[in-house]
Amino acid sequence: MKPYIPWNSQPLNEWAKTYAAGKSVDLDGRSTHYVERGAGEPVILIHGFFYDWYTWHNNIDALSAKFKVYALDLWGFGYSTREPLDYGYPLYAEQLLKFMDALGIPQASLVGHSFGGGVGIFFTVRHRERVKKIILVCSGGMPHSLPLLGRIANLPGVGELMYGLQGKFMRRMSLKTTWIHEPAHITDDYFENVTRFHKVKGTTEAMLSILRKKFFHTLLDDVRALGQMDVPILLVWGRHSKAVPLQRGEEMQRLLKGSRLEIFEQMGHCPHDERPERFNQLALDFLSSAGPAP
Repeated sequence: MKPYIPWNSQPLNEWAKTYAAGKSVDLDGRSTHYVERGAGEPVILIHGFFYDWYTWHNNIDALSAKFKVYALDLWGFGYSTREPLDYGYPLYAEQLLKFMDALGIPQASLVGHSFGGGVGIFFTVRHRERVKKIILVCSGGMPHSLPLLGRIANLPGVGELMYGLQGKFMRRMSLKTTWIHEPAHITDDYFENVTRFHKVKGTTEAMLSILRKKFFHTLLDDVRALGQMDVPILLVWGRHSKAVPLQRGEEMQRLLKGSRLEIFEQMGHCPHDERPERFNQLALDFLSSAGPAP
């Protein structure tokens, strides 16, 4: 039996040497880890809260058959830098811009999940010329309260207690109640891979800081602004998404003129992960097509 390693305990550099699947780039003193696959036009995958690049593990190979795909770890997550930062959409838009500049990517299509979709919205409104198309998967942005566990974790001292508990229970419950619709999807292997970066020291502090900033659903004006731009947009939603309900997706789609909404039945907040075959085909068709969303 492997020795138990506590959450939030491992030095980033040492843990990354063993487990980071990609490589890192320095962006003005802050490290960004990313996984790079394929060749062709650039596509950048932006994960949501609780996850890192691994949320795209069922998608990146399929997409890289036709595109140059980058899946990056946002600061505070995965194997990217841990330090006290002013977390929010402006910070992550800055990270994305510096990432594209550092790797010489003049323009890319963006695929964002949950608050990663919010990053894509915020970024595109300010850097339209750098974005070709957008896929938003159960995207943050529209006014909506945090799910129950998020509200509980925001209570003083409670979040530290919840995510300081050793063992798998708390994080398994989070996955089951907030992200994944089918419990059978949360295998031991899946759990291990999804939460491995939670062992990195500073992760709990970063996640709680992000939750307590309460910025996920503050982009109504940006969504309206994006709706006035000529950006092809595909929205993908799980009908049973609890973190960001389908109603928010339908409202977003109405504001994003010319966008298309695809609903995954019997799916929760991670339809790209739970139904990768359908998602990958939708994404490839959309990213490969000329002009607006078909």
